[in-house]
Amino acid sequence: MSAAKKAIRPEPVSRVRQVQVDDEHTGQRLDNFLIAQLKGVPRTHIYRLLRRGEVRINKGRSRADYRIRSGDIVRIPPVRTSQNQARLQASTQDGAQYAWLEQRILYEDEALIAIDKPAGLAVHGGSGVSLGLIEMLRRLRPQARSLELVHRLDRDTSGCLLVAKKRSVLLRLHAMLRDGQVDKRYQALLAGSWSGGVRTVTAPLRKYELRSGERRVNVDESGKESASRFRVLQRYVGVAHSDFAATLVEIELLTGRTHQARVHAAHVGHPIAGDEKYGDKAFNARAHALGLRRLFLHAARLRFDHPALGRILELEAPLPEDLADLLRRLERR
Repeated sequence: MSAAKKAIRPEPVSRVRQVQVDDEHTGQRLDNFLIAQLKGVPRTHIYRLLRRGEVRINKGRSRADYRIRSGDIVRIPPVRTSQNQARLQASTQDGAQYAWLEQRILYEDEALIAIDKPAGLAVHGGSGVSLGLIEMLRRLRPQARSLELVHRLDRDTSGCLLVAKKRSVLLRLHAMLRDGQVDKRYQALLAGSWSGGVRTVTAPLRKYELRSGERRVNVDESGKESASRFRVLQRYVGVAHSDFAATLVEIELLTGRTHQARVHAAHVGHPIAGDEKYGDKAFNARAHALGLRRLFLHAARLRFDHPALGRILELEAPLPEDLADLLRRLERR
C-alpha cells in the first residue's frame, strides 16, 4: 500500500459500550460522567453526542443534566480512539505547565485535595475563561478520574478550596456543607470602624441577574436563610487621613450562599475593601492609594471531619503577601 493511501486511512473507531452505573456514581450529572468515561474527548463533542441522542440511558434519550442512578445502563457511542488518545496525551503533557499548582496544595490524599487558590483565578472555565482551577488540576492529575469541586470561591477571593477525588467523598462533603458541619473562616478588611465585638448577621439572600447578564445578590426577605459571624481581629483608625478607618475581621460562614460574606458585610454598613460590586467607591479609592489591588477576602481556614479517614482535618492558608503587605503598611502608618 502506498504512503498516500496510508495517509488517508480513517482513524479507528471504538466500539459501542454499555456501562452500568454503580453506587459510587449515583447522583452524578450525565455530562460529568461521560467526561470521565471519555478521557480526552472535547466537551463540545460530548454535548453533540447528547444532543443527537447517541448517548442512551436504559435505551432512552437523556439530557446532559440527568442525575444517573445505580443500575442505570449508559450506552456510550463509538468515538475515534486515535483522536481520543492523542488529546489525552496532549493533556498529560500540558500538565507540566501547571506544575506551579503543586506548590499551592495544602493537603492531599486518596480522597481529596485542598489547594490554596490564588486571587484572580476562576475555579472553573466558562464565561470567557477557557481554563479554571479545576481544569488545570485535571491536567496536572490526568490519572485522577473524578476530580470535582466541593465548593467554590469567587474569582478575586484567595484561600482554601476543596476538590474531591471520589464521587462518594464529593456527596458526603456536600451533605456536610448543607448541614453546617464544615467550619469555614475568612479574613476580610472592612470599611469603617466596627463597633462592639462579635456580631452574627442573619439576613436572607436572593440571587438575581442584571440585563447585562451579571449575577448579583441582595438582602431580601424572600431569599434563602443565611448567617455569618463577624469577629474583630484589628482596627485601623486615622491611617493616611484623619477620617480613614478600617477593620480586619474574621468571618465565619454559618451557611454557604453566593457572595454571602460580601453582601452581609455591606448590609451592616462595612463593605469589604476592594469590592467593586457591593463596596464603597470612596473607601476603595483610598485603599487603592494605599496599595490594595483586589478584593480583600481570603478563605483562611477549613475544619471538618474527614469523610474517609474518620478524623478531624484542619487546613489553613496563610494570608497572601499582597494582603499581608497592606496590613503592614497600615500598621506603620
